[in-house]
Amino acid sequence: MAKSNFEDNMQSLEKIVTELEKGDLNLEDSISKFEEGIKLSKECNKILEESEKKITILLEKDGNLEEVNFVAED
Repeated sequence: MAKSNFEDNMQSLEKIVTELEKGDLNLEDSISKFEEGIKLSKECNKILEESEKKITILLEKDGNLEEVNFVAED
């Protein structure tokens, strides 16, 4: 699977979910689609985690804008 962007991965994942929800696939094809969906889901999560590390938040402090590193809360 070629590395693509988050939006492309999400679109592919949504297509897989739709196909699985229809219930028209045989078991082997369903399992194959599920595995592909899991891979896409992991790639999306990886992209989000990498992006989260880069995010900064601008806070207004005393009339000045201050750049603060984003910290995710667990």
